[in-house]
Amino acid sequence: MTTRTTARRAALAGVALTAVLGLTAVLGLTAVLGLAACGSADHGSPSHDQPAAGTTAAGASAAGTPTRGPAAFGDADVMFAQMMIPHHRQAVEMAELAETRAADPEVKRLAAAIKAAQAPEIATMTGWLTGWGRPVPSPAPGHGHGMPEMGHEMPGMMSEADMTKLAGARGVGFDRQFLTMMIAHHEGAITMAREELAAGANPEAKALAQQIATSQQGEIDQMRKIVGRL
Repeated sequence: MTTRTTARRAALAGVALTAVLGLTAVLGLTAVLGLAACGSADHGSPSHDQPAAGTTAAGASAAGTPTRGPAAFGDADVMFAQMMIPHHRQAVEMAELAETRAADPEVKRLAAAIKAAQAPEIATMTGWLTGWGRPVPSPAPGHGHGMPEMGHEMPGMMSEADMTKLAGARGVGFDRQFLTMMIAHHEGAITMAREELAAGANPEAKALAQQIATSQQGEIDQMRKIVGRL
């Protein structure tokens, strides 16, 4: 082997070694950058599969308080419906007596309006209790409501003796008695409606409570005017 050939082979070997070292450096840098990217993905903002800090996948807070949805309800809502249903039933019963016993045309119209408004509200509240899995007061003949034991807790409710006396009246005597009883009955409903507005959780129940308070106050004002002219 000549000296010239030996020098050529040494030069080629040096070039090859330099290429290998360069490739190794490039691969090493790529691996480092890849690891850095993975670390950033693991510790950056939450992914779509992970809940944000302070919440759980179920939508509860970090303290475990469940999120309240539009169908949420509480004890006050249940009590409101369970008490207002029999209360409304008695008002409807009183209004039906006026159909054949009242003498004043305005009293008859008012009684018809009370029945037309409160009968659908009974159906609405019955649907709530059914959906909430709570007992619905059943009609009890002679009582006007299905929970006699609750009578003293429902302001404005008439006793059986009151209802019997009203059923036995006719003409102007009936009109005066009906108006006096219905004013007290409405005032009791407004009291219960305000309790629901203060303590209730269900938005639909609270909206109905506000409607009852507003409409029945208007009817009270009307009835007082009628009593004043009879």
